[in-house]
Amino acid sequence: MSTLVRSYSKINLGLAIGPTRPDGFHGLTTLYQTLELHDLVTVSAARAAETKVTLTTNDERVPVDGRNTCWKMVERALTRMRVAAEVAIHIEKRLPVQGGMGAGSANAAAALIGLERELGTALSGGERLRLAGEVGSDVPLFLLGGSVLGLGRGEMVYPMPDMPSVFCVVAVPEVGVSTPQAFRDWDGLVVGTSGAKAAYSSRGDGGTAEAAPLMRPDSSEHPANPTHAQSARMNGAPGLGAQLTSEAKPDRLSELSLAFASLYAEPGTSGIIRGSSPGSEQGGSEQARSGQVDDLAENTLLALVRTGVEHDFERVVFPAYPSLREIKRQLMGTGSGAALYAALSGSGSALFGLYRSEADARAAQQRVLDAGKDVGTKALITKTLPRSQYWTRMFAG
Repeated sequence: MSTLVRSYSKINLGLAIGPTRPDGFHGLTTLYQTLELHDLVTVSAARAAETKVTLTTNDERVPVDGRNTCWKMVERALTRMRVAAEVAIHIEKRLPVQGGMGAGSANAAAALIGLERELGTALSGGERLRLAGEVGSDVPLFLLGGSVLGLGRGEMVYPMPDMPSVFCVVAVPEVGVSTPQAFRDWDGLVVGTSGAKAAYSSRGDGGTAEAAPLMRPDSSEHPANPTHAQSARMNGAPGLGAQLTSEAKPDRLSELSLAFASLYAEPGTSGIIRGSSPGSEQGGSEQARSGQVDDLAENTLLALVRTGVEHDFERVVFPAYPSLREIKRQLMGTGSGAALYAALSGSGSALFGLYRSEADARAAQQRVLDAGKDVGTKALITKTLPRSQYWTRMFAG
């Protein structure tokens, strides 16, 4: 007997990188949104005299030992449950590895959900989120699904009101973006204005970074998604990064948090500010029947754009990878079929665009494929996944 779980992906609707905290991590503010695109995680588990974990996958790039987020999640969950079990996990990869879509983090959440169903026991809600945050900064969002506000280093998650499904095109280029390097480049951008020196290594699936001493070994020599304790051993005292790092503007994170909150603060002049009009409720239903998103989804996304929301990683990733800037341009498009919003996902290299209709999404997909045919860029059509659908469609068998 086994449990098959859909391990959904995410995008970031804006991301602000803040100053380094006393514990050495970057502060972050982001709005996560889950997508229908997914991996499949199969979990088989039975109580036993002692715990044994085995892991297999169809992708040779995925580690099948204790470095894997699924392995970490299962071992730590069993310890907290005070249960010994033999657990077998198989990951069928369909999402890009290290693409900024939270694939590894989602796999870990799916492994926990499958393990709990297999054993017929579950951790409390708070304990699950606490454990998820230890395994990786993007993991907790996948225990909520839908639209999720991420604070702290990304692991402090708060469910936001969901908007209806929106058509989405995810562009997956052949080029890979190193999250550790993206954080180092971000630090270099800050250094350019302050003259300080620092270096960073990544933690989580593109969600956070940790300050590191200068002259440290390349991060590839260390386990992927290290725990805080592991990171402390790698990088020295937790407070060292704060001493080496120049701080960004201290209000960046609060400004983006307010921008996100304002999307759901209904003003008395909503008909003017949100662009609604008499009969829009009826028009929304007609849009749904004709394959278009409804007014609520469109107006929420347009309101997001009007806040001036930015994705900080684009400021350093696009200069390093000009082809990604061109992909965003193709996703964005022009005229009436232009994307409502387009951006990197996490630190990349995947990018996405959100659209009013399936026809607009298909046109964007074709633009990306035509422009990237010589370099192997893929473009996938999907939809955003609201919280209710996230949980009702979680189990695949």
